[in-house]
Amino acid sequence: MKAAAPRTPRASAPARKASRAAAEAVGRPMSVVIRERLVKAGQRFHANDNIAEFIHSDTEREALHKEVESRVQALLESLVIDTVNDHNTQETARRVAKMYLREVFRGRYEAMPKVTEFPNVERLSELIVVGPITVRSACSHHLCPILGRIWIGVLPNANSKLIGLSKYARVADWVMSRPQIQEEAVKTLADQLEELLLPDGLAVIMEADHFCMHWRGVKDESSMTSSIMRGRFLKSDALRRELLSLLKRD
Repeated sequence: MKAAAPRTPRASAPARKASRAAAEAVGRPMSVVIRERLVKAGQRFHANDNIAEFIHSDTEREALHKEVESRVQALLESLVIDTVNDHNTQETARRVAKMYLREVFRGRYEAMPKVTEFPNVERLSELIVVGPITVRSACSHHLCPILGRIWIGVLPNANSKLIGLSKYARVADWVMSRPQIQEEAVKTLADQLEELLLPDGLAVIMEADHFCMHWRGVKDESSMTSSIMRGRFLKSDALRRELLSLLKRD
């Protein structure tokens, strides 16, 4: 009787995923590969959406970086900027690609930072106010900076989760590091915190300067304040007054 041939071990799920990803990407721009994954999954990819789940490896991140660098280089050439003889712009394309993907827009391309949650053992139910948290974002209309401050009000209940003080700043930075308009940024942050904390009430207030207004157009230095009130903050005038009285605003 002929002995059965040994079975080839089945590759692990991550290995199969990496293999499929490598096959998808052969000879194709990485942005096209990622966009096709998003479309196939029916996933929105607006400027302020996080798409980290659809970038499958550090190799793909590096390929996307190289692609963005080449497109920035083309932009500089179209602006008739000499990147060969001008020592100040010889590395500009690389720097700008790094800035967008790994710094100012990293909230699109990286998963949310790990946030350790704690049970509300002492059944705290009093108002918590955090801020001002300095945040930096960018207007999705002109990709100009938005620089501002955020205050967060939380009214926990016995079933709420608690997080460390620094985690509010980390989550805020992750949400704000995307191109967006301020009104939507505040809503996105409120959604994320509400999901994490499960509070009875949540408030997010943002005051910011917009360089699409300071730097271009009317060149006016007005700031913008927007807020989201949810749960008890939406229903109680007294609670809103207490929150506003505790904000440290100059």
